[in-house]
Amino acid sequence: MRAATHRVWLGLAVLGAGLAVADELPPPPAESAAIADATLYLDLLVNQVGKAELVPVQQRAGRLYLSSEVLREAGVRLPGNPQGEVALEGIPGLHADYDSQNQRLLLQVPPSWLPDQQVGDRGLYPASDNRTSFGALFNYDAYLNDTDDGGTYLAAWNELRLFDTWGTFSTTGQWRQSFNGAQSDTRQGFLRYDTTFRYTDEQRLLSYELGDVVTGALPWTTSVRVGGVQLSRDFGARPDLVTYPLPAFAGEAAVPTSLDLFINGYKSSTTELQPGPYTLTNVPFINGAGEAVVVTTDALGRQVSTTLPFYVTSSLLAKGLSDFSMAAGSLRRDYAVHDFAYGPGVATASLRHGLSDYFTVETHAETSESLALGGLGGNLRVGTFGVLNAAVAQSRFAGESGQQVALGYQYNSRRLGFNYQRIERRGEYADLSLVDSPYTRLSRRSEQATVSVNLDRYGSLGAGLFDIRAGDGSRTRLLNLSWSKPLWGNSSLYLSANRDIGDSQWAVQAQVVVPFDLRGTLSFSAERSKDGQDLQRVNYSRAVPVGGGVGYNLGYASGGSSGAYRQADLTWRLQSVQLQAGLYGSSEQMTRWADASGSLVLMDAGVFAANRIDDAFVVVSTAGYADVPVRYENQLVGRTDRNGHLLVPYSSGYYRGKYEIDPMDLPADVLVPQVEQRVAVRRNSGYLLEFPLRRVLAASLVLVDGKQQELKLGSRVLHQESGSEAVVGWDGLVYLENLAPDNHLRVDKADGGQCTVAFRLPEGQGPIPLIGPLVCQ
Repeated sequence: MRAATHRVWLGLAVLGAGLAVADELPPPPAESAAIADATLYLDLLVNQVGKAELVPVQQRAGRLYLSSEVLREAGVRLPGNPQGEVALEGIPGLHADYDSQNQRLLLQVPPSWLPDQQVGDRGLYPASDNRTSFGALFNYDAYLNDTDDGGTYLAAWNELRLFDTWGTFSTTGQWRQSFNGAQSDTRQGFLRYDTTFRYTDEQRLLSYELGDVVTGALPWTTSVRVGGVQLSRDFGARPDLVTYPLPAFAGEAAVPTSLDLFINGYKSSTTELQPGPYTLTNVPFINGAGEAVVVTTDALGRQVSTTLPFYVTSSLLAKGLSDFSMAAGSLRRDYAVHDFAYGPGVATASLRHGLSDYFTVETHAETSESLALGGLGGNLRVGTFGVLNAAVAQSRFAGESGQQVALGYQYNSRRLGFNYQRIERRGEYADLSLVDSPYTRLSRRSEQATVSVNLDRYGSLGAGLFDIRAGDGSRTRLLNLSWSKPLWGNSSLYLSANRDIGDSQWAVQAQVVVPFDLRGTLSFSAERSKDGQDLQRVNYSRAVPVGGGVGYNLGYASGGSSGAYRQADLTWRLQSVQLQAGLYGSSEQMTRWADASGSLVLMDAGVFAANRIDDAFVVVSTAGYADVPVRYENQLVGRTDRNGHLLVPYSSGYYRGKYEIDPMDLPADVLVPQVEQRVAVRRNSGYLLEFPLRRVLAASLVLVDGKQQELKLGSRVLHQESGSEAVVGWDGLVYLENLAPDNHLRVDKADGGQCTVAFRLPEGQGPIPLIGPLVCQ
C-alpha cells in the first residue's frame, strides 16, 4: 500500500511538471530536523575558555545532551551532582549554544560552578634543606683604654662555637686586665658569661637549648636568666613562613579577566584570571592600615573597580598557629660578676595561639618554691581600627598575693601612628625576677602614649608621654616632642624638646645633617638643657664601606660647664679584621682607645680570618684550585686561596643564598660540572660548600687506516678503559676524555668493519695534546 502511494505521488509530480496549474513543492526540512538524532563531536568552551576538544554531544529531538563526567572534567560543578547524561537545556542557570559553523559547543555557567583560584603565594621562597658542616668559630673583640689620671686597662670579649649536624655549642666570656696602677672595682682575669648547647629541628620548628638560657616572655611578662633547659617554637628556622594574618580578597570572574591590585595607591601586581571564583593572597608584606583597590578588566575592556580597606599587624598569629616557650632550671645569680652562681629552681611557660585571624590568645605561668604566677591575655584586631591588647595576671609570693593588669591599643597607617600601653600592679605582685632579689621591687604603674603624624612635604611630627611610678612610690613623668623634615638632596632637619612634667624648664635640641656624596656627612646641632646651659656640636663622619676600607668620625662640642669637648676616631676594615682607634675628652682629661675585632674559623683543616661573624657563614672549596673568583648573590667577594678555599662571612641563617664560581681562568683540562649552588645554612653555624672541580686526562687523536687515509666522518670510537664513546670528526680527528696512561680504542668504521688502536699519553705536551696520526688496524 505504501509503495503504491509512493508511485502515485511520483506520477503526479511528473505530471504536474508539465501542467501550469500544478502546486509548488514543499521546502526542504530544516537543519535541526535533518539531524534530529545525531552524535556531534564538538569543541567545548566554558565561559569563553576552551576546555576540551571533540567531546561527544548527543542531539535528540532538537535538544543537546552531554555526559556529566565531561562537565566535571571541564571543571563545572553542577547543582545536585547529577550522574550520567544530562540535558543541557534543562539545567537552570546554564546556557548552551551550538555553533554549527565552527563546530563548537558554547556553555555559559555561573562563576560559582567553576573551580576556585588561589592567586599569590604567601611564602617568600620555598623551604630549603638547611645544612651545616663540622667546624669551629672564635669571635673576639679586644679593647684598650688609656685615660689621663685613670690608668690603662685591656678587655677582650670572646665567643667560641663548635657546630655540626648535632647542633651548636657556644660559650662567651671576657678577659680583663688593668695596667699602670689603675684602680678598678671590676674583676680582673677571665669571666664567663654564657655556655649553651642548641639544636633546632627545622621540620617541626622546635628549638632545644641546654645550659645558660634566657626564658621566653610575652609583652606583659619578664624574662630571666636560668641555667637549665628550654624548649620553644622557632619560626626563625622558616623565613618563608609568614606567621601573622595577611588580608585576602575574594571575588568571581564570569569570563577571562585581567586583575590589577593597587595597595595604598601603588600598583602591586597584575594577574590573569580564568572564569570562576578567586581568592587574592599576593598582598605585599605590610603593616598597619591600608586600602586595596582591585580593578578587573574583561576581554571587551570593561573595568570594575572595588576598594577594600584592611588592617595588618604582626602582633597577631595566623589562625591555627601556636608559639610557645617552656624552661626549667636554676636562676642565674650575679650575672657578669661571677662565673658560676645559681639560685633556686624555677620553671616558666608561655603560649600564644591564633584562635582566628582576628584574635590571638596568650597565657603565661611561672613557679618556684616560693612563687606561683598565672596570667591570661590576648590581642584583638578591631576591624580596620587597630589592635587592642589586654592581660591579667595573679601571683602569690612568700605568702603575699598581688595582681597585674595590662591594657593597650595600637594603630598604624601611612599618615598616623598611635600606641598606648599601661601596666598596673596591685598588692604584692611579684614574678621570677624578684625570687632571688629580695630588695628589688617592681614598678607600681607604667604608662606610655606615643603618636606620630606624617605631614608629607612638611615633615614628620612625633609626641610621647611617659609616666612611671616606681616601687618606692616615686614618680617620673616625661614629655617629648619632635619634628623632622627632609631638606635639599638627602639633607635633613631635626628638632626635639623634652620636659620633666613638674619642672618648668624645657630641654631643646636642633640638628641639621648634610651628607656629601663622596666625602662624608656633616651635622650641626644646638641644645639647651633644662638648667639653662647652651651646648653646640659639630660632627663630620664617613661610614666604613661595606666591602672594606677606611671610615672616620670627627666631633667638637662647646658650651656647658665642662668646657670644650673633642673626639676623633678612625676605622679600618679589612677582610680579616676590623681595626679602630680614637680619642675623646676635654683639655683637662683625654681618653685614648683602640679596638680590634674579628673572627677565626676552623673548617676543612684550614684556619680563616674574617670580620666578626654574628650568624652563619660558608667556606667555599674548589678542590684545591687557587685564585678562582667567587660570587655571593652576584657580587664578587674574593678569590680562593692557595688551598682552594674562600670564607664568605656574611650569610644569614636559613637564607638560601646563591654562590657562584668563575671557571674561565682554569686550565682547559679542568672539568667544572657545576658553577652555581644555592644553599641555606643553619643559624650560628657554618657549611663547607664544595664545587667538585677535577682534572681530566684528555687528548685529541688523528686516526687513519692501514693505507694512511683518515677514518671516515661518523666512525664510532669506544675507549675500553673508561667505557666512554666518541665520534670521529673531519680529517679523522676525535676528542677523548677520562684517559689513562695506557689506552685501547675500538673503532666501528662508518663504511663497515672494526679496528683497534693502542696508544700511550705523552708527557710535557700541555693539558690536551694532539696525538697521531694513529693507525687503526
